[in-house]
Amino acid sequence: MSSENNNYEENFDEKEILDKVKENVLKPSVSLEGWPEVKGYDFDKPWDFEEFIESLNTTGFQAHNLYRAIKIVRKMQDENATIFLGYTSNMISSGVREIIKWLVKHKKVHFLATTAGGIEEDIIKCFKPFVLGSYDTPGKSLRDEGVNRTGNLFIPNDRYVYFERFMNKFWNKLYEEQKKTGKIYSESEIVHLLGKELNDENSVLYWAYKNNIPYFAPALYDGAIGDTLYFFKKQNPDFLIDNSNDVVRAVDFSIRQQGKTGIIAIGGSIPKHLIANINLFRDGADYAIYINTALEIEGSNAGANIEEAISWGKVKAEAKRVKIYSEATLVFPLFVKAGFVDYKKND
Repeated sequence: MSSENNNYEENFDEKEILDKVKENVLKPSVSLEGWPEVKGYDFDKPWDFEEFIESLNTTGFQAHNLYRAIKIVRKMQDENATIFLGYTSNMISSGVREIIKWLVKHKKVHFLATTAGGIEEDIIKCFKPFVLGSYDTPGKSLRDEGVNRTGNLFIPNDRYVYFERFMNKFWNKLYEEQKKTGKIYSESEIVHLLGKELNDENSVLYWAYKNNIPYFAPALYDGAIGDTLYFFKKQNPDFLIDNSNDVVRAVDFSIRQQGKTGIIAIGGSIPKHLIANINLFRDGADYAIYINTALEIEGSNAGANIEEAISWGKVKAEAKRVKIYSEATLVFPLFVKAGFVDYKKND
């Protein structure tokens, strides 16, 4: 063993080995001359919002994707694209509700899709607010005190008392009309009428009704609305809602748009799938922006990226597109500020 070691050292050319190591560690690179330099905003300079937005382009990571999304949504508006906005109910639970309301009030978007919670929580907040709590509060103590938790938001049960009163009055009104005229409303028609009945300018529902913007919630029964409907149907078993008509209404809206279309999907679930699927009927959307934290590895709808949508024909292969991997309350307010509020359309 000793002689072998000595033999090894005798044959060891340190310079040759080190030269090889250097070659491995510092492999010659190609020139990237002309590529954008990674650089963030310089806060020593006077504040300039548009310059700050431009700096996101070279900041890297998801800041760069946010920059791309802002540029894409500005392009949508330049080209008068019909914008389909889909979002999960937690956006209405949070303060993003007010941002979505602004978009609807000012007709910046043209088609809405959400889940049941996105409808009912918009209504509830017109009676009483949600409050900021904590992620760490034990569930048992909240349950004992009649408080529900969504993330770090607290929603006391008394909010649902107001909601139930409102909905019972609403169901009775629809039922009486159905008995008189035979009219059976679809879910989206119900959502439209809820905005009228609510008559509150703080509500997304109200502005969708006021501006006649189609608003769809295909899973309308999956929440407190379904709870109120259960008890109402028990008392009035002949009361009916037409689910099938909304398929026609949603697809017809999509295929009747003459120009380009754009998708903005916050989160996943039914809203994201609905606005993508109805664009399939027109051979895909021309623009697509996704904002969520989900990954495609599990095959979920939320995680499905835009390339997957292209494979289904829901987004065009040449579409301008980006996905921002972020919790939406962090980036959507800035996205709307830069992409809609402060942007002057190029006519």
